[in-house]
Amino acid sequence: MLVLENISFRLPGRAVLQDINLQLKRGSLTVITGPNGSGKTTLAKIISGILQPTQGVLRFEGRNITRLGVTRRAKLGICCTFQQPVRFRGISVRDLLLLAAGEGTDELELSGYLEQVGLCPEDYLHREVDAALSGGEIKRIEIASALARGAQLTIFDEPEAGIDLWSFQNLVQIFQALRNQGKTLLLLSHQERILSIADEVLLAKDGGLLPCGALPKSSRELL
Repeated sequence: MLVLENISFRLPGRAVLQDINLQLKRGSLTVITGPNGSGKTTLAKIISGILQPTQGVLRFEGRNITRLGVTRRAKLGICCTFQQPVRFRGISVRDLLLLAAGEGTDELELSGYLEQVGLCPEDYLHREVDAALSGGEIKRIEIASALARGAQLTIFDEPEAGIDLWSFQNLVQIFQALRNQGKTLLLLSHQERILSIADEVLLAKDGGLLPCGALPKSSRELL
């Protein structure tokens, strides 16, 4: 479904990623873990089209997407959430969800996306996506937007950040449900509960990806 062949990314004086080979099958849930600065977010940006690789090829559903930008990749079915979600002053949560789900989506369906992430639609649909929202609130709204997008491949960068325990447990169930629906998920995470539901766990280290094999008792052992 998604294939990365010899992907490298260099900044002046150092290699951030080097010769990354990765295959994500349809309906799989893959987790990449590793210390800060190991290249996880850079890889997510390359897959989503925010960054262009220094070398290598990306294929999605058999198509070479290496030089396609974010918009073209989104139309093909690739969605990415961020460690620090973007805030949009003057845009309501309803507007954001409608943009993701498509015109014509009714209020009941939009409300359902918020309910899935533990937010009350009456309290949030008409709020602005601005600095008045807490880190946890904006993170959950971003995840709700990803659900509304319904992409074939969704990348979640540290989805647990700022999420309370109840919402996090619900979030794990959402990931499992998406996988059961045939959606493909790539999660960047240190959280042991997320690692435990993965089909495959990879360790980002020294610019490469290493298979983790059997899951250790604690995710800390991976770092």
